[in-house]
Amino acid sequence: MTDLDVAALQKRLMEFAAAREWEPYHTPKNLAMALMVEASELAEIFQWLTPEQSAEVMTDPEKAFRVRDEVADVLAYLLQFAEACGVDVLAALADKIERNEVRFPPGPRALD
Repeated sequence: MTDLDVAALQKRLMEFAAAREWEPYHTPKNLAMALMVEASELAEIFQWLTPEQSAEVMTDPEKAFRVRDEVADVLAYLLQFAEACGVDVLAALADKIERNEVRFPPGPRALD
């Protein structure tokens, strides 16, 4: 697959799950929980590292592989969750960025 896009990846994930008869388990609740587990596995890689060590993780081939693998798992479950809930992830992100641009205008940070 050379042309990757969200819809194509979601379709491939749905076909993968269907071929294994996993659809009954792919409810929004289960997918949200699986997403949290995978995000925790990503966080675990960085858990006890200093900020400097965490910035160097991708220079270690074994750790870099683990990071990419967990990022893929997180994205897979997020895309499946979005599909199950009827959320257009790109539109949702674009809307969120627009709201954040209003909420957090550029400029110096306010001091309390």
